Amino acid sequence: MTPNDSIGPLVDAVASLDPQPRERQWVSLSFCVLDAVYSIGANYDHHVVPVVKRVAADFGVDTPATAPAVATLMADPVPLGALLHRYTNPDALITVTDNRQYTSTRGGIRKADAVLRYAEILNRHGVVSLADGRAALSDDQKVEQIDHVLRTVPGEGAAGVRRGYLWMLIGDQQTVKPDRMVLRWLARNGHNVDVGRARSLLREVSESLTDRLDRVVSPWDVDHAIWNAERLR
Repeated sequence: MTPNDSIGPLVDAVASLDPQPRERQWVSLSFCVLDAVYSIGANYDHHVVPVVKRVAADFGVDTPATAPAVATLMADPVPLGALLHRYTNPDALITVTDNRQYTSTRGGIRKADAVLRYAEILNRHGVVSLADGRAALSDDQKVEQIDHVLRTVPGEGAAGVRRGYLWMLIGDQQTVKPDRMVLRWLARNGHNVDVGRARSLLREVSESLTDRLDRVVSPWDVDHAIWNAERLR
């Protein structure tokens, strides 16, 4: 695919970021849920990572993230049933995470509450471990059924960003989460677009870079390269 004039400079800009495959992955579906929920409207390094690490430590997990190839072979150390059994209400989770953030400023709920609601929904659909989550990714109908219920949890961000991000964390390389940082980077590079168009752009860029570099550059690789560059500004 040869990029057209409108996205050619964008492809060049992303190429300069040297997008690379995922290097680390959470070892538990519970950690993916925590990341997906707490990431909305929060600083990743200052708030999200500490939350996941505190919960991991509470379960005695010393290494909550590892290389994807290793995570694939591991048994989930904190399946959702264990999370729900230990944290029976939002206050119990808040005590461990030391984070009282809301999912949104208007009509939002505590993020701890949203985590437990997400966990309950996934658990009801038989997705209790990271392996279950990966298996669900190959069943579009099941993902759609789960998404239909997950979207009822308040404060998911524009165009279902939180849901899309959860599947990304589980292992979906095609889904992207053009959050405000990605949108801001795109705007600075000549594409002031909404979330829907941003998703299309990142997929187009991934296809162009795959052809140019003669290796697979997934939409996730593009999204993460942009997000990381913006985070480090």
